[in-house]
Amino acid sequence: MIKTANRVLLGLAGLVLVAVGGAVLATGLGLDVPSWWPWDGTDDVLLSKADRTRWRDEGWWWPTVIAVLAVLVVLALWWFLAQLRSGRLAEVLVDSGDGEGALLRGRALEDALGDEAGALDGVSGAKVALTGRRTAPRARVRMLMEPHASPGLALRGLSEGALTHARTSAGLDELPAEVRMKAVKHRAERVN
Repeated sequence: MIKTANRVLLGLAGLVLVAVGGAVLATGLGLDVPSWWPWDGTDDVLLSKADRTRWRDEGWWWPTVIAVLAVLVVLALWWFLAQLRSGRLAEVLVDSGDGEGALLRGRALEDALGDEAGALDGVSGAKVALTGRRTAPRARVRMLMEPHASPGLALRGLSEGALTHARTSAGLDELPAEVRMKAVKHRAERVN
């Protein structure tokens, strides 16, 4: 979600800056602009003194300005704090059967999953990241495949082996996973 929000915010900011910059440039170069355009000459300013002081004496002006600025500050703080959040799951809640539960470090489960996935035939290495909620984690698995590996067999080994072991050992009903496979770079074999 944060990637989408970043892209939308950057896209909107870029669009506004390009539109305003293009409009000011067109006016500054003396190009023909529509009659409703707020600037009409090369010596015109963006905000005249009359524009800046027009609403000052109105009772609603300052509360509106303060409210808009407060909303902008809150949105900026939310966006900034969202950038600092890693998105990785710090701990997984394991149902211990006594009603209390136990906490399993997310990194420990990631390492165990990664080690078992990396030991599969045809896999030269695997990295795992847990996301989601601590009661319903999701796994993102990235596997580096050797040239001779069969992706179907590796995926079956991962789902029937490492993911099943992690799900049962953590006492989870399900452990959905997104798997990305990438081939290891290798030199071409010479044929005589």
